Amino acid sequence: MSLDAPPGESPAPHSGTMDGDNVSPQAWKALWGSALGYAMDGFDLLILGFMLRAISADLGLSQAQAASLVTATLVGAVIGGIGFGMLSDRLGRVRVLTWTIVLFAVFTGLCALAQGYWDLLIYRTIAGIGLGGEFGIGMALVAEAWPASKRARASSYVGLGWQLGVLGAALLTPLLLPFVGWRGMFAIGLFPAVVAYFIRQRLHEPEVFVRRTARAPKASPLRLLVSDRETTRNSLGLVILCSVQNFGYYGVMIWLPNYLATRFGFGLTQSATWTAVTILGMAIGIFAFGHIADRVGRKPAFFGYMLGAAVMVVVYSRLTDPAALLVGGAVMGFFVNGMLGGYGALMSELYPTAARATAQNVLFNIGRAVGGFGPVVVGAVAMSLGFDTAIALLALLYLLDILVMWLLIPERRGSELS
Repeated sequence: MSLDAPPGESPAPHSGTMDGDNVSPQAWKALWGSALGYAMDGFDLLILGFMLRAISADLGLSQAQAASLVTATLVGAVIGGIGFGMLSDRLGRVRVLTWTIVLFAVFTGLCALAQGYWDLLIYRTIAGIGLGGEFGIGMALVAEAWPASKRARASSYVGLGWQLGVLGAALLTPLLLPFVGWRGMFAIGLFPAVVAYFIRQRLHEPEVFVRRTARAPKASPLRLLVSDRETTRNSLGLVILCSVQNFGYYGVMIWLPNYLATRFGFGLTQSATWTAVTILGMAIGIFAFGHIADRVGRKPAFFGYMLGAAVMVVVYSRLTDPAALLVGGAVMGFFVNGMLGGYGALMSELYPTAARATAQNVLFNIGRAVGGFGPVVVGAVAMSLGFDTAIALLALLYLLDILVMWLLIPERRGSELS
């Protein structure tokens, strides 16, 4: 494919190899713009997890109120996901992605000025609305811009943006929090948004979206998610898969620093180091998943990772040696969050252009809303049975994932987007 050819019309064969000549400069820009926006998402949510103690001490919050700040952000993401996803299917991916950045930036800045629980809760909810559009619209934009044979790895590269954000949060928070406080950390969270905003000013809509807009009627994107029996089954399956993905991820990551501090007496710097290694394992897992899914198919890749996640959360909960925890955390992270980028390619191939961003945002963010209760449930189980038991019980969710993937989700690796 020539560099000036429409990125949605690549004649590249469905090979499993990465050939940069088949990817246009515009496709790479779409990837960078989407990945940086998702990095902003990850950075914001993880620094919130690290700052809960400091925020609670400063504003006098109870443990339940502190946890609700995470839940409110994720509930806001559901609202934003539905609204912005539908808007992007009608008005364009790039334009609506820019709106989400502006909304997030304004209300994250206001979080730094919060005077109490209720105004902070409102700011977090509205910032979450801005975050809600990032995953689905960015994934749709990249899927439509990249060749079919490289779609899973492109989606995984967007997922790596999240890991870049959370890794930055894990490394920077212990260094900066003692000096700038939790208000200063919210201000720092604005930088990824500014960078992503300027990159998106140079993006164009994917050709497949432009063609669809020019000749197709404006059908309701939400109705297209349940347009027939097969599509309804796909949507139900993906809601369950995304719920387990987010429940397991947030249940582990929000409480991991607390778990390490409570059980092993780790300070903030030690907890951040162990968390950073877990995140690094997640990043490697995401990168590997995209290449595996492009070579062997979506379902085999998901099956392998789901089984690995079920085994590793149980193994990790039984570890007591610090060195074993370090290695085990990386392996657990590889499987638990390695599947993240795969959802972008999977959903892009199951839904038409007229509903692609809506599907990505609605289905994934419903899962995020369910996942928002992960920290609350894990915290409640930990109070009565211990953190190790709470983490180990997550294995049951990954076994449910395997069953749902087997029964409800079809394989459509490398298919051209409709």
